[in-house]
Amino acid sequence: MSITIKEVEHVANLARLELSDAEKEQFAGQLNAILKYAEKLNQLNTDGIEPTSHVLPLANVMREDVVKPSWPIEKVLLNAPEEEDGQFKVPAVLE
Repeated sequence: MSITIKEVEHVANLARLELSDAEKEQFAGQLNAILKYAEKLNQLNTDGIEPTSHVLPLANVMREDVVKPSWPIEKVLLNAPEEEDGQFKVPAVLE
């Protein structure tokens, strides 16, 4: 697998970059060197190795949900710039 100048131009266009011909050649060479280096991974024997997304086990550290009484609606609406029928009134987003 190798990166062509046309592919470099396509990516540059997507990124809204204007590259000179020399830069296109340079980036194609650099990207191809990266791909060549990454191909070394294909030489590794990975039989019997489980796929992983992280090298360390992850666990969420969360507290238990505790039910508490909510603030009274009158107190909550004290900071509202506008309220209507016990709710915040905001400008319409859709026309």
